Amino acid sequence: MIAKTPLTAGSLTSGFTSKTTAIVVVVLFSLTLLASAANLWLSPDSPLYVSTYTITLLGKYLCYALLALAVDVVWGYCGVLSLGHAAFFALGGYGMGMYLMRQIGDRGVYGNPELPDFMVFLSWDSLPWYWLGMDQFWFAMVIALAVPGLLAFVFGWLAFRSRVTGVYLSIMTQALTYALMLAFFRNEMGFGGNNGLTDFKDILGFSLQSDTVRVALFAITALMLMLAYVLSHFIMSSRFGRVIVSIRDGEARARFMGYRTERFKVWLFVYSALLAAVAGALYVPQVGIINPGEFSPINSIEVVVWVALGGRGTLYGAIIGAVLVNYAKTRFTAIMPDGWLFALGALFVLVTVFLPKGIAGFIEQRVESLKKGASGSDRVQGSEGASA
Repeated sequence: MIAKTPLTAGSLTSGFTSKTTAIVVVVLFSLTLLASAANLWLSPDSPLYVSTYTITLLGKYLCYALLALAVDVVWGYCGVLSLGHAAFFALGGYGMGMYLMRQIGDRGVYGNPELPDFMVFLSWDSLPWYWLGMDQFWFAMVIALAVPGLLAFVFGWLAFRSRVTGVYLSIMTQALTYALMLAFFRNEMGFGGNNGLTDFKDILGFSLQSDTVRVALFAITALMLMLAYVLSHFIMSSRFGRVIVSIRDGEARARFMGYRTERFKVWLFVYSALLAAVAGALYVPQVGIINPGEFSPINSIEVVVWVALGGRGTLYGAIIGAVLVNYAKTRFTAIMPDGWLFALGALFVLVTVFLPKGIAGFIEQRVESLKKGASGSDRVQGSEGASA
């Protein structure tokens, strides 16, 4: 029997130190508190006032940051390049969207208390079985997490057990999300077809148009991002995380040492899918719509770009990359709508050439150089004092 000896993490482990985690949590909490207070307590005439539109935009950025964190967990630490996480994000969003559609009741265009407007338009007589119970928040949230989690488990078990890796696995994940996109475009699926689900009214009895509800959704999203970051830090700092990084650096060696590597990869893939599903569920009430376009493979590729720009294998780098790129997207699409993809491509090339480890890698290099400079000056002062 082969003894299972402790495995050491690879080079990309500095991103989940306890000090870094504390800094990320404090920064997120502080910015969320300040932005929320500036919206609720300051007058719109104040120069420090944060509009509800900005609050909603920040909430959307944080949802994307949570999605990027999910991708970084499997790509940065396990080396599994998934181009299908948009599927888990969209499935979580559809779970929330179905609940919100059931809350409209007879306030829809057709006034049907049971059927959503698109079903009335398509002459449906009754709710499909998979819509039953979606008017209960707790049940809808269970479904929003269970479906992506189960899909990730089945896909991951089949793929990792068959030892599919590298570009072949990436193509398979991309094919998965593309197939789901085509399926959800069909009206017969019962999810609104091309238009998707929209025209939401309220959540848990509170109006989605209320400024207070918007701020609450933003704060909840920030809280979930902080919890996901802390949980991911805990996982990657544990023995499980060290095995994951060792699988990334040398899966054959880890398997030879007695580890069932496919099991570690499957459960990490499921955890990552659940994070993406939570991001999708939080995204929908803030944006106000969910449609099959969210399954688009280009969305998954964009998430990979966010993580690469921020610095994969650092956790906080994924958050930085997602927020910065989407802020730039908001600005660029207003200035030159047709040139955004060219700007994104140029940004990716520049960072790859000049910052191969991403923004997080650059930050860590600067901090390390400052520490070395400080320790060097201390040694010089100490030697001068001794000679005196």
